[in-house]
Amino acid sequence: MTATAILTSKADYTSFSFGGTNIRFLTPRSLVKYTSVKKWHEGYLEVGADYGHGEEDEYIDIRPILRNLLIDPKEFLAPIKKVEVQYV
Repeated sequence: MTATAILTSKADYTSFSFGGTNIRFLTPRSLVKYTSVKKWHEGYLEVGADYGHGEEDEYIDIRPILRNLLIDPKEFLAPIKKVEVQYV
């Protein structure tokens, strides 16, 4: 298994995928797309986000989302070494 998670968005949702698990959560409607992952630290992301008027910094904490889905954050996030933005 690769140690890289994938971050993407479509319509009103962000997807965070790793190891066959795809977690989706609501995204502001004004988000055009994520442009880069600037920092990854144990479930906390700092990303570049395009809201239609240039790139802005955005911050996403995956840990509370995982807890709400009854997924153990430490166990799920431990093997992730890197996160990449990917659009098909």
